Amino acid sequence: MSAKTKTARWSYAKHQWLALLGGISLLVWGISGLAHVAMVLFGPQQAVFMPPPAGVALEGARPVAETLADHGITQALAVKTVPAPDGGVLWQVTEAPLAERRYFRPADGAEINGGDRAQAEFIARHYLATDRAITAASLQTRFDADYPWVNRLLPVWKLAFAGNDGLTAYVHTETSSLAAVNNTMKARLQSVFRALHTWEWVPQGMDWLRVIVIGLMVASLLALALTGIAMLVTVRRNKRPPGAHGWHRIAGYVLALPLIMFAASGLYHLVQSALVPPASQLRMGRPVDVASGKWPIEADWALIAQGRDIASVALVEGADGRALYRLGLSPKAPMGAGEHNHGPAITGADHGMAGHNHAAMLAAQAADGVPTTPAEIREARFAGIRPDGPAIYLDAATGTVMPTSDRDLALAIARRYTGAPDSAVRGAELVTRFSHEYDFRNKRLPVWRIDYGAPVHASLFVDTGAGVLVDRVADREKPERLVFSFIHKWNFLYPVGRLAQNLIVGLFGLALIAFTAVLGLKLELARRQRMGRKGST
Repeated sequence: MSAKTKTARWSYAKHQWLALLGGISLLVWGISGLAHVAMVLFGPQQAVFMPPPAGVALEGARPVAETLADHGITQALAVKTVPAPDGGVLWQVTEAPLAERRYFRPADGAEINGGDRAQAEFIARHYLATDRAITAASLQTRFDADYPWVNRLLPVWKLAFAGNDGLTAYVHTETSSLAAVNNTMKARLQSVFRALHTWEWVPQGMDWLRVIVIGLMVASLLALALTGIAMLVTVRRNKRPPGAHGWHRIAGYVLALPLIMFAASGLYHLVQSALVPPASQLRMGRPVDVASGKWPIEADWALIAQGRDIASVALVEGADGRALYRLGLSPKAPMGAGEHNHGPAITGADHGMAGHNHAAMLAAQAADGVPTTPAEIREARFAGIRPDGPAIYLDAATGTVMPTSDRDLALAIARRYTGAPDSAVRGAELVTRFSHEYDFRNKRLPVWRIDYGAPVHASLFVDTGAGVLVDRVADREKPERLVFSFIHKWNFLYPVGRLAQNLIVGLFGLALIAFTAVLGLKLELARRQRMGRKGST
């Protein structure tokens, strides 16, 4: 007997043996995978892409150090300006990572009671462009089934809107971002995905069993595809077999490779996740001594802002531990207006929706070339957005312009979290787009990427605007992230656009279910019936 014949018989026997388990596995992950594609294509989408406009105008305002001292605040994790409903800014103060943020008016230093919830409502209404009533609001400090850990950001305000669609927004006020948005349809699709794709219903103490069972099922898919290919190569037919046999064979030629891609990358992802359980790496910075910010930046604001489009102001800790004012410039600022050209020398409301015209705002964004349609916004969300440009640093005690750059601060923050010397740094670069290593779920751009060699062997992603460690990716995790992104999610199709990519993946998923799983299971059941009839005679 020739080797070709032996291979054909062996693959045929194993293919039949794997058919039932593999077919059921393909149905389970095919349907749940389609649920994820449907969430992306048809789930609720923000109506506005750009963050709320904020004109930073502090001339004549009360010094922020005095404001904080009057309210008993001596240290804070973050002190920075955030957009206000009237188009100006408020001072936002973070005293603890999971606490409600506090808000103060720059003009008179008055604190806004219930300011964090009001800010969350303002942000949600801005991005969703809705004036619908809010029926419930709560500060969420833990991940749950409706807001899983992949969203990364905590705490968030969970805002439920009136209506029959179950519209719910999750707002992270510290970054003024819409962390997630759900409705009834998306919640149901998420339930299907969690139940069938990730099996999150398995108790945490039995996670090992989940990994083993899922591993066996996915491995059966991979083996089914490989034995099917062996049959296609070794068994040649002069004409297509009739009925389901013929269609199943044709489907094998087209769908074997996609099935291998999904199964192999999924198995790799499962093993990697079991070895290194996924968890948020986000860490807030060290508390800043706000009393050290005694130089009144507000007094010299006219000179500071001259010829500059300042997008944000924050009190941060510098590389040597001293407090600095970080002036984030607009990304539209001309080159040379940032880190390497400081310009002229620098020396020593109610939270309502009044005037918030969504139609006018959308029209203005469209005129500026900003994404406005759901498809454009979805595409841009995955590509990323830069909320500010380069930065100028001033000594918070003296007002002196510091030679510090964002890169210097990023290295200092990374040094605090690794304890490694700068000699271990292999590279540092500004990240302005999401990628497989720093994906859109982190929601922060721009960030600095600091690559470490021994003994760290990892890349750290740092938000210098908030002094935050956003993510940490070990070198050993990077190959799996690349495979999962390009092979499992098919991000190699990125040139065709996010919408087309998901449509293509969805079509292949449907084809795998309809032509491979359904027809294969039909053939297997028919075979078992024939064997049963033979056994009874």
